[in-house]
Amino acid sequence: MTEPLQLLIRGDSPLIINVPHSGTLLPAEFAARMTDAGRATPDTDWHLSFLYHFAVFNGATLIAATHSRYVVDLNRDPDGTPLYPGLDGTELVPTRTFANEAIYSPGEAPTADEVDDRRRRYWEPYHDFLAERIAEVHGRHGHVVLLDAHSVRAEVPRLFSGRLPDLNLGTFEGRSCGADLREAVVETLDQSPEFSLAIDRRFKGGYITRRYGIPDEGLHAMQLEIVQACYMNEAAPAAWQPADGLRLRPVLQRLIDLLARWRPAS
Repeated sequence: MTEPLQLLIRGDSPLIINVPHSGTLLPAEFAARMTDAGRATPDTDWHLSFLYHFAVFNGATLIAATHSRYVVDLNRDPDGTPLYPGLDGTELVPTRTFANEAIYSPGEAPTADEVDDRRRRYWEPYHDFLAERIAEVHGRHGHVVLLDAHSVRAEVPRLFSGRLPDLNLGTFEGRSCGADLREAVVETLDQSPEFSLAIDRRFKGGYITRRYGIPDEGLHAMQLEIVQACYMNEAAPAAWQPADGLRLRPVLQRLIDLLARWRPAS
């Protein structure tokens, strides 16, 4: 039996929450060639589907990937174009962990042909599915709000210096969503001073935010990158921390309430 590429809970509001890096599945044919570090999938966005599960009661559609980002990164350009030119980043099919450890054993890294095969087998079907859900919601409501949900360790020296802010909102510098929606989201997140906030800084929104955010067509997209220390223990085995999760929940509840209720001015 072939494992599905995504899990889906359909909602009836204009809000879609997409969690592209929550998966941990590794097909045996890939795992056999990986290092111990690669098989541990340390760069997973742990527990995010659980963190956002309450949103389905607000009418949100929730989509979550099942396969690891090490199979293929759903939030990268299929042509391999870097998100942040000139800065270190991860590939469409990653070969190094965020800690700069090799994902594959010597001589086992995917060839260009294999990368292309994974794009066709995993990346394209997932994006076809996501695009279909966006079209459905747009057809029903006349607009869509897509929240691309991510998490990251507080410190990843390979990618940035120092500690990241707790909440990192990316709107492709205001190009992926309406200005009034962006302003409302910033105001909502800023109501919780216990969590530091950055807007369109190190995380400006990945491929998904940039690809599907077309405000002039009623498609509004944004990425929220949450520092994992806000809700879990970042050290292996990446345990959920209930008290921290409860502290973060009101922030996300206000955000989801806003995104589900928001309507374009026109």
